[in-house]
Amino acid sequence: MKHSIKKIFLNLNTYLFYVLFISFLVMVTTLEQQLSFEKVKNLNKQKNIISNLRTIERDEFEIALIQFTGKSTQLLQNIDKLVSLYNYNISDKYIFNHSDEYLTSLENLRELTEEFNAKAQEFYSSTSGKNSNLDAEMDLENASLKLTSQIDEILFQNQLYNQEKFEYIKYISIFVFFSVLMATIWYRRKLFSIYKDIEFLYQTDKNRLNHEIYTREADAIALRMNRKVVLTDNPAMTDPVTSINNYKGLIHSYSNKKDLQDSNFTSVTVLEIDDFSKSKRAFAQELTQTMLKKVAYTISLHEQPIDTIARTDYNQFTLVLSRASRDQAFKDVDIIRQGIEQLKFNIPNKVSKNITVSGGYVIKPNNTNLEEAIKEAKKILQYAQSKGVNKIMQKRDISEKES
Repeated sequence: MKHSIKKIFLNLNTYLFYVLFISFLVMVTTLEQQLSFEKVKNLNKQKNIISNLRTIERDEFEIALIQFTGKSTQLLQNIDKLVSLYNYNISDKYIFNHSDEYLTSLENLRELTEEFNAKAQEFYSSTSGKNSNLDAEMDLENASLKLTSQIDEILFQNQLYNQEKFEYIKYISIFVFFSVLMATIWYRRKLFSIYKDIEFLYQTDKNRLNHEIYTREADAIALRMNRKVVLTDNPAMTDPVTSINNYKGLIHSYSNKKDLQDSNFTSVTVLEIDDFSKSKRAFAQELTQTMLKKVAYTISLHEQPIDTIARTDYNQFTLVLSRASRDQAFKDVDIIRQGIEQLKFNIPNKVSKNITVSGGYVIKPNNTNLEEAIKEAKKILQYAQSKGVNKIMQKRDISEKES
């Protein structure tokens, strides 16, 4: 079964968005890990401040009080920073549901910090010089131990959160790695196969004929490229003089190609060589055949893979062209007429002769078969011949003349 390049690239687009999403999750996880480091750094800093508050020199009371005020305020500010940092911890808040537990721990930390600050202020206010209040010092020591214990509890809590998160990240990382690995291998094979199809279409040597086409689009292109070769293999569908399609080959070729014409306009043109009829053979057979071959060759120069050309009578050629617009189809037919007009033949004992053609041109509706379109084109051809030679007319020309 042939694969569709369009579908492969749509799936590849989805895969790239999947990789982008995974990259985003990795970035978020990395940032959260950084927040965890900042949290640990903040808590350790608080422990250092507590230790410093307990060892402030009290030789000068006012200086000691200023130092205490600054460091105690810094403790509360660090707790505010922890709350602020937690606002960016998405997984803990919305996935693992640690929000209530952690915020409660921070609230307990704030209460113990305020209690510690109060005991420290009481201690420094009740002492002067080297004299100390033993009760105040004992209360400060107990408050310090409680606060340090709470900080250690939050650090341990943070470690548990990280372990829980790591367990999930571990399995998700393994799944993501193997899914990306398999998808990468799969798409690599698909893209390599598409490249092989393109390379096959590009090659012209006969050694690549055994290539098995992988994609539908490449198969359609190859069918268009090889259509003429397939038809000329059947002598019953080929004109023996010009080596292009005869009428039977025209019908067969068109039936094979019409599905490849997509939404293009299909034009049908019947060209007849002027003053060159079977009943009035003015030239020798060899020269006649040479003229017919030259005309057929000139027409074939403008043939596209989805077009069909044929010699359908002694001096008539039928062209079935597929173009994106009506104007382009008529323009190409007229270019063919001009190309034929430039052909010259040297006739013995006579002046060299130019060949001209007249034609009838129609756009084939989708609900009309090819035979009917050819009949209509022949009627327009007869009208064009009645008005002179070397001209191509279409249905609207007849309507304009009659009006």
